[in-house]
Amino acid sequence: MKAARWHGAKDIRVEEVPEPDPQKGQVKIKVAWAGICGSDLHEYLAGPIFIPIEAEHPLSHDKAPIIMGHEYCGEIVGLGEGVEGLSVGDRVAIEPIYRCEECPGSCDGKYNLCEKLGFMGLSGGVAGFSSYSVVPANMAHKMPDSLSIEQGALVEPAAVALHAIRQSSIQAGDKAAVFGAGPIGLLVIEALRIAGASEIYVVEPSETRRQKALELGAKEAFDPTAVDPVERIQAHTKGGVHVAFEVTGVPSVLPQAINSTRVAGQTLVVSIWETEASFHPNTVVIQEREIKGTLAYRNIYPAVMSLMEQGHFSAEKLVTKRIGLDDIVSEGFETLVAEKSQIKILVEAP
Repeated sequence: MKAARWHGAKDIRVEEVPEPDPQKGQVKIKVAWAGICGSDLHEYLAGPIFIPIEAEHPLSHDKAPIIMGHEYCGEIVGLGEGVEGLSVGDRVAIEPIYRCEECPGSCDGKYNLCEKLGFMGLSGGVAGFSSYSVVPANMAHKMPDSLSIEQGALVEPAAVALHAIRQSSIQAGDKAAVFGAGPIGLLVIEALRIAGASEIYVVEPSETRRQKALELGAKEAFDPTAVDPVERIQAHTKGGVHVAFEVTGVPSVLPQAINSTRVAGQTLVVSIWETEASFHPNTVVIQEREIKGTLAYRNIYPAVMSLMEQGHFSAEKLVTKRIGLDDIVSEGFETLVAEKSQIKILVEAP
């Protein structure tokens, strides 16, 4: 079968690999659609970040070259021994988190904070940029019949956004700022609306993405290359937002997000970073501000799909391009590098 494998930075190859069979406790999936994530783009441009190179990942038992793709969905075509609750023909969205079930985080129910945390498609495994995938049964979440199969590829990024809102201190009626209106930033905007944020301010250099942010419910969207976003947010809110969401991974943006919050406000860092970022600690200390991180998601896929059934996180609003696997580098990764107007690119499995 065909699969897109990461060999190194700027080196992703569509290759022939063996078609997998499900082992005990696993399901085999005919992949339908897979999204290109910002984390995938980081690995393409500057990896390895999550991808294991010299030693195998302790849970996937895999190392580079690996099949990429962790935002994906498909139909179950095979069941391994002992699998219950799933059937051949079920349409499923994949929750791609490897966890050990033994460390304090896993045992406390916070499996996204597992000491050996890994992601299918980043840490190894037969993942979504392929014709067929094999995953542990607990990664496969049956989709409601009312959702299109394409929506299944958006469950994973929507889960990131909804978990970020749950981890934040946002309350109904609060004001928020979102720095970065890429796919996750836009999903955060929609999740903020669901949570009852009264005003949402967005900072994003792409005009297309700013317009999309306004369509999704932002009150104002500022171009940081043209205006001082902190000054504008502070002026519009008369003292700052309750919570700022940093969704860019750009070092210069972190202090802007912090400074956009009010006294005792919170900055939630959603991004995965390629480099370090700095800020003056006094901007936090003197106003008793809070900085908090959030990683992936946990116990949230059913809630995401329920919200999708109500019309939220719509593929029609977020998907800007659909491509075939053979074109994943030129029409996928390179397009995302060159065209900041793109939002979510989906890859159709061969």
